[in-house]
Amino acid sequence: MAVVEELLRAENDRTISFGNHRLAAKAKLEDYEHGGNLYKVKTFKELTKLEKNGMFAYESEPGTSVNHFEETQDGLTFTVEGDEDAQITVGLEEDTVYTVYVNGVDVGEMKTNLSGKLNISVELSSVDKVEVKIVK
Repeated sequence: MAVVEELLRAENDRTISFGNHRLAAKAKLEDYEHGGNLYKVKTFKELTKLEKNGMFAYESEPGTSVNHFEETQDGLTFTVEGDEDAQITVGLEEDTVYTVYVNGVDVGEMKTNLSGKLNISVELSSVDKVEVKIVK
């Protein structure tokens, strides 16, 4: 896998990929249309943030590169890479319990807060990529 040089791109499988954790300076791309939605991404080595239709969708500290990000009715899946372990926050349904899988391992159930945000930590410093699946 590699960073997303164009900051945000549509994949052939109808998912999106975004973020570039290797950028030294902040970069952003706005009004990217995909699947009837408008996306905005801000990214660099310290932060990656994605908005969908003006609403929060994803944020990581430090910055990450995210591939094959797919939202479904039951949750979301994506593959993430970075140079350091990352704290990831995703936007889902509010006050809902989700099961989180990291590299196929069930790491437990987590409940979103009243704003629909769910926080997870992923260890990236010793691996190339981590697959994340969050299911209602």
